[in-house]
Amino acid sequence: MDGDEREIFQFLKSRGDDFVNAVEIARRAGGKSRFHKDPDWAKPILVRMAERGVLQSDSSGRYRIKPVSREGKDKRWVAPDIAKILEESGVKTEDADQLGSDDYYEQL
Repeated sequence: MDGDEREIFQFLKSRGDDFVNAVEIARRAGGKSRFHKDPDWAKPILVRMAERGVLQSDSSGRYRIKPVSREGKDKRWVAPDIAKILEESGVKTEDADQLGSDDYYEQL
């Protein structure tokens, strides 16, 4: 990843699972002065990162870091309320989709 992609990645990483508008990303990731010079600076970078599979977009054109699916393990879906009960009793449940390490996204 180049410097711009890293800025965007770090900003979206701080937002967790929330989808963020491209304008908001351009405003917060690059700083005020860069946003005022070119408000659309982040859009081509976001598209490039989405094509490589680093980011995921929704139908509204908002972006987030694409979660890493944990395929290959025998897992079953558990309803959130059941998962909470299981965790309270000491049984650990894992989410199927979680953010991977920075190194994982560097390889994409």
